[in-house]
Amino acid sequence: MKQKHFIDTHKAATGPAILLMMAMFSQWQNPTAWIYLTLHGTYGILWVLKSSMFPDKSWEQETGWGYGLYIWAGLTLYWVAPWILMSQEVQAPPWYLGACVSLYVLGLFLHFSTDMQKYTSLKLQPERLITDGMMARSRNLNYFGELLIYLGFSLLAMHWLPIVILSLFVAIIWFPNMLRKDKSLSRYPKFEEYRRRSKLFIPFLF
Repeated sequence: MKQKHFIDTHKAATGPAILLMMAMFSQWQNPTAWIYLTLHGTYGILWVLKSSMFPDKSWEQETGWGYGLYIWAGLTLYWVAPWILMSQEVQAPPWYLGACVSLYVLGLFLHFSTDMQKYTSLKLQPERLITDGMMARSRNLNYFGELLIYLGFSLLAMHWLPIVILSLFVAIIWFPNMLRKDKSLSRYPKFEEYRRRSKLFIPFLF
């Protein structure tokens, strides 16, 4: 089994899991619950499609069931937001729903477009340092896009706990991955110049 098999199955299970929560707490008349299902459930489907069409090499590593189930358990923390939303019958105001949807759409564009550019560029030129297009101003724009996506989800719960969970993922998993990527890219002669004119994570800021 590869790591992506555990990740992909969890992403695919997200929509049904949210529907189950809606049924458990009778949230069929709650617009915020439906918006959450639409955003997070659709993201799960799109992730699986992305994984099959332009996969990320980092998730192609072979892994055992123990570590695979550890991945599943970790990803399940993202389901805390819909659980809070359904169990507490959260109903966000219309402007707030619009803001969360906008974060999701912007994040989806940045995340998927950057991954697509990375996949096609490396397929055509395997040893090329990618410094243009989506990666011109941020070396990890895909992660920034993913941050916006999960902010859109987490904020819908209108609770602090999903934000804390997302922050832990960023601090414990995402940032170390970004730093390892920088260390790997440092083998390219032009990397230092690229590093000086780009940001690690958030374009123009950090």
